[in-house]
Amino acid sequence: MKKLAINGGIPSRDTNKNPWPKWPVWGKEEEVALIEVLNSGVWSYNGPKEMEFNKLFAEYTGVKHSICVVNGTITMQIALEALGIGVGDEVIVPGLTWQATAATVIDVNATPILVDICEDTWCIDPKEIEKAITPRTKAIMPVHLYGAFADMDAIMAIAKKHNLYVIEDCAHKHGGEWKGKKAGSIGNVGSFSFQLSKHLTAGEGGSITTNDTDLAEKMDALRNVGRRPEGDSLIGADKGIGDYGDDGNFIQSGNYRITEFQAAILVEGLKRLPEQNENRDANGAYLNTLLKEIEGVTPLKKDDRETKKAYFNFAFRYDSSKFKNLPIEKFRSALEAELGIIVDACYEPLNNCSLYVPHTKPSRHKLNDAYWKAIDPKRFSLPVCERIFKEESVCVHHKVLMGTKADMDLVATAIKKIYTHAEELMN
Repeated sequence: MKKLAINGGIPSRDTNKNPWPKWPVWGKEEEVALIEVLNSGVWSYNGPKEMEFNKLFAEYTGVKHSICVVNGTITMQIALEALGIGVGDEVIVPGLTWQATAATVIDVNATPILVDICEDTWCIDPKEIEKAITPRTKAIMPVHLYGAFADMDAIMAIAKKHNLYVIEDCAHKHGGEWKGKKAGSIGNVGSFSFQLSKHLTAGEGGSITTNDTDLAEKMDALRNVGRRPEGDSLIGADKGIGDYGDDGNFIQSGNYRITEFQAAILVEGLKRLPEQNENRDANGAYLNTLLKEIEGVTPLKKDDRETKKAYFNFAFRYDSSKFKNLPIEKFRSALEAELGIIVDACYEPLNNCSLYVPHTKPSRHKLNDAYWKAIDPKRFSLPVCERIFKEESVCVHHKVLMGTKADMDLVATAIKKIYTHAEELMN
């Protein structure tokens, strides 16, 4: 392991003993459930495990409907399609998010409008939303990023004022609450990811949540080749020979279903999620109190309206001027060396993101010259996003928060060590 070139500091942690909690978490319960699915022969499409998880996740999120799909990107595409958003429409998206949030807008031939963020939460700035609204605006897609919650009071008020849809990107917020309401239950639609790094995972997968029954019916059909939903009536069907019931007469779409194996893992993972979130939240709050004591390190804002935090990655802001102008890249490398964990920047701002490059696919996205120009991400100015990414962001995986208070002490002590010896690390 790389060591800090510092004399007299605390010893680096012994990573040979794998000190941080493992991720993902699994146990005998998953093994039993997977064998049960294997032996059943029902491996896909509205099987009993998928139906069970849909019911449990809807109850957990506090919505009427939860629908499993193949991943947390297709969730947003399906939501946009079901809401009738497409050519000529604009959707407001934060400039700091995973590229899929904006890419799904292009995938339905609408135009993503990138706006800046609040520097203290890294979530979409409601004032910038207001500035970006035009007669073509149809929806807002707030992202609850890392350990923070978008200001849903302000966003819902703006949506009501301008008659806009709200699609919550909750890929980082399974179980988080805003004024007692869970993420994914506040807007018209909630989008969740079950990709490997997320709080709740089956390796891949996603869920769409809503309280609108008509909308749920359409989204259910869109993830299942356009077939009209039939609920429990297909549980006994022989899916091994392709018995899917009603074919057609509803809507054109493709296959975006998950498997019963994924659903089985999600059922068991959901049982652990509340306790895991409580542990992460307690450790995150404790670590933030420690970081507040270190000059040049600022925790992300904890809004009083957040009744449950649900950390994804643990993130904070770094001020190099308080660390003898130690560049942030060297700070992150030093922290990695001290703790034996990966320390990253936040996502790249979408106006200069190596993964968000719609102009690499003209055969798909160049509908006309005006649209081609409109979807060029470089046309947007995102000064706060760019500053956070280049100069201030420090992020570690949420598994770090699944340990003990003593582990949080180690993180804070490592940062203090870097602070004390920053000048030595300049070389």
